[in-house]
Amino acid sequence: MTLVKLPGGETLWYKTTGPASSGGKPLLHLHGSAFGHRNFGRMTPLMAEHFETIDLDLPGYGESTGTARPGGMDGFAEIIYEFIRATGYDKVNLHGTSFGAMIGLTLAARHPEVIDRLVLSCFLARYDLAARMMRKTWKRAALDSGMTAVTDLTSVAGFAREFYERADANAQFEDMYVAFDATAPEAFVAGTETIERTDLEPLLPLVTGPTLLLAGAEDNMTPFNPAPSGCGFSTIAKVLPDCRMEVLPGCGHYLVLEQPELATERIVPFING
Repeated sequence: MTLVKLPGGETLWYKTTGPASSGGKPLLHLHGSAFGHRNFGRMTPLMAEHFETIDLDLPGYGESTGTARPGGMDGFAEIIYEFIRATGYDKVNLHGTSFGAMIGLTLAARHPEVIDRLVLSCFLARYDLAARMMRKTWKRAALDSGMTAVTDLTSVAGFAREFYERADANAQFEDMYVAFDATAPEAFVAGTETIERTDLEPLLPLVTGPTLLLAGAEDNMTPFNPAPSGCGFSTIAKVLPDCRMEVLPGCGHYLVLEQPELATERIVPFING
């Protein structure tokens, strides 16, 4: 586990797991809002069997310090670009989920030279009005009641219904309380407001590298077909120049937590080309 200082003044915590890259590109994970690096806690051990895997905390999450930069999603993409350069990597494969997918797509459009293959799971390129209302309740909970309340609300929206029947469900919820508690409410709210201001649809034609879209069949948080005010996978898959899409059955928004083995089965062959 290491800290790296960026030119913009942020200090990012990160760790690498798995064999050092020998010819192949490492895999960088970008977490969703509220989680920090623990978002990939169940997937990293699986990926590390195949790749050098990098997990980090965005500014304001976990052990990282700093705040959101001007420029919205572009500002977050610049942070990740500087992180890749500061840690000495030439190119990385990147898997972003939810908020992390929006950052990853922005980075691939603005700095394609640092991305080899791109995996984007469970996100909207533009939030519809229903998603904005959902986020409004989370922001209010974060500021009024703290991140424990946000954990409860996002769990209701984020998991497929059958997940609650699983023997490991309660352990997962406890892990989420720990992860969310390490996130500053102000960082969560700032990230959410960045999401609400963002429209990535104009960037889609600029992402020309190979891209894998992963969707959960029961994702109610960022659905495949949002209302007309939004832009989801039904549009994204048609516009991205070089992409393929996989829909995982029985999965909600928290795909990397619900079905990490199945997701890994889809991602590894894609990254290996």
